[in-house]
Amino acid sequence: MIKDLIMPYFVVAGNKQRQKIDSMPGIYRLSADNLLLELAELTELGIDNILLFGLPKRKDENGSEAYAKDGVVQNAVRAIKKSFPKLIVMTDVCLCAYTTDGHCRAGNTLEALVKIARSHAEAGADYVAPSAMMKGQVRAIREALGNKVKILAYSAKFASGFYGPFREAAKSAPAFGERRAYQLDYQRSDEALERIAVEIKEGADIVMIKPALAYLDIIFQAKQKFNFTIAAYNVSGEYAMLYGNKGMILESLSAIKRAGADLIITYFSKEVGQWTKDLHRQKNI
Repeated sequence: MIKDLIMPYFVVAGNKQRQKIDSMPGIYRLSADNLLLELAELTELGIDNILLFGLPKRKDENGSEAYAKDGVVQNAVRAIKKSFPKLIVMTDVCLCAYTTDGHCRAGNTLEALVKIARSHAEAGADYVAPSAMMKGQVRAIREALGNKVKILAYSAKFASGFYGPFREAAKSAPAFGERRAYQLDYQRSDEALERIAVEIKEGADIVMIKPALAYLDIIFQAKQKFNFTIAAYNVSGEYAMLYGNKGMILESLSAIKRAGADLIITYFSKEVGQWTKDLHRQKNI
């Protein structure tokens, strides 16, 4: 399972930053220098996939820091690729953490998403992950960037109550309203499968289902229907719910894998890597 795990990280500007997240014990907002220290430990455990979320120095109505050449994610990607050239770096492509209103869409959203994806790819990202749930986002990025970068598509991103801790971590809670208008209705599996089919056709390399535990049926149906590479996001609310219980963590991740996920994005990646390493050490004693 180790090679199938993707560890998410929250990146902030500056140096020597290690900011505690109250709702996600054990997870921190990290500046690039501290992130590199974390990655040294992560790669020693055999985990070589990460997903980056950025917190900008400033926000504006258009989320312009999201596609700035010297943006927090762009700088972090360059630093990571310099120190860990073989690490697979995936980057979230959205506006919610960068806009003053906390929404995923602003102005010409498709144009903005392409600009973000291009800036991440130019910095060295291996995958860009558009998460604004904007129709045509995968097609727009693929047409603009060709095969210069791979696409991890948030194809089935449900309007879920399990995102609360993430919104604190990324400081991305909406200033008004909510995002249910453009995230998927959790009661409708048909809409999720339709969206997955569209984004596969538009050029996605991996499709994501998010959250994971409450949507094992969607993971299973998608794998059976499309036989395509699927990533499942074991999200922040699931992390908070399971934190501290090793048995439940391993059982839950096994269920996600058994349902058909090829890759699992989980904040438990480092713990699972350490548990696996300890188990191998015990067997060799």
